[in-house]
Amino acid sequence: MKKKYILAIDQGTSTSRAILFNRQGEAVSQGQKEFKQFYPKPGWVEHDPEEIWNSQQFAIETAMKAGGAQPDDVTAIGITNQRETTVVWDRNSGKPVYPAIVWQDRRTASECDRMREEKLEPIFRDKTGLLLDPYFSGTKLAWILDNVKGVRDAAEKGDLLFGTIDSWLLWKLTNGRVHKTDVTNASRTLMMNIHSGEWDEELLKILNIPIAMLPEIRSCSEILGQVDTQNTLAGIPISGIAGDQQAALFGQACFDPGMVKNTYGTGCFLLMNTGEKAIRSSNNLLTTIAWKIGNKTSYALEGSVFVGGAIIQWLRDELGIIKTAQECDELADSVDGNSGLFIVPALTGLGAPHWDPYARGLAVGFSRGTNKAHFCRAALESIAFQSADLIDCMKRDSEIELKELRVDGGASKSRQLLQFQADLLGSDVIRPTCIETTAMGAAYLAGLAVGFWDNLDDIKENWKVSQVFLPEMEEEAVEKLKAGWNKAVQRSKNWIDR
Repeated sequence: MKKKYILAIDQGTSTSRAILFNRQGEAVSQGQKEFKQFYPKPGWVEHDPEEIWNSQQFAIETAMKAGGAQPDDVTAIGITNQRETTVVWDRNSGKPVYPAIVWQDRRTASECDRMREEKLEPIFRDKTGLLLDPYFSGTKLAWILDNVKGVRDAAEKGDLLFGTIDSWLLWKLTNGRVHKTDVTNASRTLMMNIHSGEWDEELLKILNIPIAMLPEIRSCSEILGQVDTQNTLAGIPISGIAGDQQAALFGQACFDPGMVKNTYGTGCFLLMNTGEKAIRSSNNLLTTIAWKIGNKTSYALEGSVFVGGAIIQWLRDELGIIKTAQECDELADSVDGNSGLFIVPALTGLGAPHWDPYARGLAVGFSRGTNKAHFCRAALESIAFQSADLIDCMKRDSEIELKELRVDGGASKSRQLLQFQADLLGSDVIRPTCIETTAMGAAYLAGLAVGFWDNLDDIKENWKVSQVFLPEMEEEAVEKLKAGWNKAVQRSKNWIDR
């Protein structure tokens, strides 16, 4: 009897999830568990790596139980993960030496400024496709080495390992036998040359990072190891890894150059497939690796919004305006427009195309009649405004007009958000039947490696449209809204002192 499922591990910024997929690309069952966010100082964001591992185990067990699945039903495991988040652990004890520094964390802004002043950014840009920004793993790793007592000495002796979350989970699943990563996660570290696909000695020297700490770089679709015997899934191959945004691009079947997806998660991440050509952006976007299968590497242009769906969480958890994301959508739909209110959700600075770690959140334009429904609407609109800014940059860089935008992620459930997004873009916005495309992409990569799916055509056939949002707003009204948004963004920049 053929095995039925691929298990996708989807380790996100606020939630660890696991989903079982069948051959039709349908999510059969899932499990999830939120974990704690730590904010020790303004602009600092940390996670507990052990809590991430425990929450991920819980999610896997829940998904298996909910699907009535036995280990023998699972062909392979794919991993997708929050990218750039940095973990350092002891190779002997397996214990982290410091909390995971999350991709949103801005503590290394001054170090990035210093390297930029020393004219080092062009070296990093040419080799990695990235800008010098606290977002990426390299300066986070350097900070741990320089600021946690005894860590640099231990690293120099070869006692410590570095990894993004994919490497941490792979190491835990294999009980410390496998220390690897894939090209997509490695491409987000400031340490890998995206043209050679290898760790770069010059960049490591600048950052002062010992190469012995780093995981082996592999493709996105190959057998990387087997689950250790101490685990209930013992012996199942782990055969796919990709960072969450690249996995979503793959899960959306964006296999042809010019195809674009946007994932509305904690942040928002737009990726355009550029094929086998690494296009250098002239508009402050990133050049990154989309995936590598066999010997073929595909590239993408990427725009990163640091705070997307997280602004809805902020309304819920910090302001207490809403109890659920659905309530936010309903309140936003209850008013006709934003009443002049614009929210710039620069809670941890601004990402592309501004790259301003000193920007901070701003709500401007409200009056006596502004109520919580307007705040909900402005919050949703802020997600769409940021995404539209990135699309404009992509069109200029690629010289390709946007035919459609494929969307996924938790906030893509919002009808109000997707309609406004279509209005801003003047293009169709398409939501597929399954919006779990991040996990789906990891499942596809894992399944291709073990023959669960034969080729990309199988995956294309699985992709189905749920709803298409067509532009409805008059161009004059769109331009007026964009002007208000741009004015608000300028007010938020350089808010805190350097």
